[in-house]
Amino acid sequence: MAKEKSVYTCNECGASSPRWLGKCPGCNAWNTLVESPAEPAGGGKSHRFQALAKTSAVATLSEIEAVDTARTPTGIEELDRVLGGGIVAGGVTLIGGDPGVGKSTLLLQALDALSRNMKVLYVTGEESGAQVAMRARRLGLPGTAVRVLAEINLERVLATLTSETPDFCVIDSIQTVYTEQLTSAPGSVAQVRECAALLTRAAKGSGCSMVLVGHVTKEGALAGPRVLEHIVDTVLYFEGDTHSSFRLVRAIKNRFGAVNEIGVFAMTEKGLKGVSNPSAIFLSAHAEPVPGSCVLVTLEGTRPLLVELQALVDVGGARRLSVGLDRDRLAMLLAVLHRHAGVATNDQDVFVNAVGGVRISEPAADLAVLLAIQSSLRGRPLPRGFLAFGEVGLAGEVRPAPRGQERLKEAAKLGFSVAVIPKANAPKKPIEGLTVHAVERIEEAMDCVRGL
Repeated sequence: MAKEKSVYTCNECGASSPRWLGKCPGCNAWNTLVESPAEPAGGGKSHRFQALAKTSAVATLSEIEAVDTARTPTGIEELDRVLGGGIVAGGVTLIGGDPGVGKSTLLLQALDALSRNMKVLYVTGEESGAQVAMRARRLGLPGTAVRVLAEINLERVLATLTSETPDFCVIDSIQTVYTEQLTSAPGSVAQVRECAALLTRAAKGSGCSMVLVGHVTKEGALAGPRVLEHIVDTVLYFEGDTHSSFRLVRAIKNRFGAVNEIGVFAMTEKGLKGVSNPSAIFLSAHAEPVPGSCVLVTLEGTRPLLVELQALVDVGGARRLSVGLDRDRLAMLLAVLHRHAGVATNDQDVFVNAVGGVRISEPAADLAVLLAIQSSLRGRPLPRGFLAFGEVGLAGEVRPAPRGQERLKEAAKLGFSVAVIPKANAPKKPIEGLTVHAVERIEEAMDCVRGL
């Protein structure tokens, strides 16, 4: 059988070439030619461009019946939280993370749990069936109903999906799969994009829930084109240091649930176990309050988390260093602290760290950062059971944080007793066990803390 031809198309202007070139002949852009299968002779349409859904007539939006998406729990509570309640029939999920962070371990545990209620298939392109069996034995998983296929050829994988008709399938990983329609090596941009598109079409057509495992680059992004994230329904990132026993699974995109939702896991000898109280991870166990420490209630998706922020101010060369927070925002906050609260750090080194390796991107951490810096500078610890949150503007005002009531209730549930928050977040009804100090400006917050 004659091998199908391929062409190289520019991502910028759409110009095509029969062979790869460093510079596009159409727009002169460099390294933009990507391999793709050539169109069949005679202008016939390729099966690659069939619609994922059946064509329907034009309808008025208000007349279309809206039905809730049915979900199947995976049996792992933290994973269900990130997915929005469980897996969806025909849904395609992309999960990425560093090598060795626990992607295959978590998915093997989910496969074993789901196999009790549905047909599952594990397609591995990086390991043999014996290696997968060894991991299952190590994790204590019976695997009596888990079907395993060690294959990297896409056409054979699709044939197996047709014959096995699984309800849930894992492809580990998408970078190892290749299609015979392309001549490029597995893992190339063209192969990753083409294989992901064909697997997504197969999942939508059969109603099989599918998970694609993706590698990440040195910068932490998913290897391959960003179009891979647009093809799938859900994108999850596995975060965490391989030297730490804790892992975070974060939803970056979810057509069936909330984004930025996180699940917290602990790596044990028997695999990944969900952490029911993740705030305990990000809080240090100090016997007595220490200077430079302030607890923040941050939001990760729909979940309020308590995170300890630590600051160290020392005589030096005015260095500014932050771990887990934006360094430019730290410099801006120090200028606000000097201008509006009269606390100067021009000749001081300032270091800020979020305990537990968590990254905080929301501006509601501003007030807690400044109070931790002032505590370290004065050498006086904040009271036991103290917390703060609120955004600080350049004019010195303290702005409200979203869903402040939920933050306060979570803090009170964990035994915190004193809170300094924006005035707009002040609760209408007192919260049992929690004394709330509402402030409008940063200087008010500083005076309030000095009087505690």
